[in-house]
Amino acid sequence: MFPTAAILLVAIVYLRGWLLIRETRRAQFTGWRLGSFLIGLFTIWIAVASPLDAFADALLSAHMVEHLLLMSFAPPLLLLGLPIVPLLRGLPRSATRNICGPFIRSRRLRQLGHWLTTPLVAWLAMNLMFLGWHVPAAYDFALEHEHWHQTEHLCFLGTSLLFWWPLIRPWPMRTIALGWFILPYLVLADFVNTVLSAFLAFCDRPVYLYYLGRSNAFHISPMADQRAGAAAMWVIGSIVFLVPAVLITIQLLQPGPGAPEQIA
Repeated sequence: MFPTAAILLVAIVYLRGWLLIRETRRAQFTGWRLGSFLIGLFTIWIAVASPLDAFADALLSAHMVEHLLLMSFAPPLLLLGLPIVPLLRGLPRSATRNICGPFIRSRRLRQLGHWLTTPLVAWLAMNLMFLGWHVPAAYDFALEHEHWHQTEHLCFLGTSLLFWWPLIRPWPMRTIALGWFILPYLVLADFVNTVLSAFLAFCDRPVYLYYLGRSNAFHISPMADQRAGAAAMWVIGSIVFLVPAVLITIQLLQPGPGAPEQIA
């Protein structure tokens, strides 16, 4: 109940802010920006509040789909909605002034935010979190303790927002050209995803013991379930990383004075 209410509240705040800022920036805050943000929120709801979340307790493959939604789909959709200013404008003025204002004006917090969204830090944060929570002991522990399972979801979503930030850089962040560095940024992330997926797909035993003592309504064996989850993570995860890499490569190779800017 709480995740649904929280997601709905964020949607209302964003919509209010989007309507207000659209009065002066109609060309920038188009309908597709609104749609992108709301679809991103809906994607989070599917992962954490829909029946999919219940299936994740019984099926590794469903749990992997949860992770894909939280790490590969929701973050870029949210950032493409340019959420910073609409969320601030959508809050009551007193909350913006008295609660958010001191944080926004804090020089140390701005420096921390800048550091967290530098490519190296963002890349390491997302990939280390991804690998760390897939260590068998941590993975099983999260499923056995609901609060830690929710913490795992927050870790995936938060660090993935950091990962996608240098590529999208939502306004009012300063626009910069995407150079060749962004290609190893994406390709190496795909390499990490591929290594873990391949290990799960080709391992000759169940890696996560949590599922061994639980039956599922689909009567899928633990090994078949593990391979299905690994295949989904491998194929879909690679598409999410490599398609932007290919598009950026095409832009970089095109003749012209300007380099491609951030994805927007």
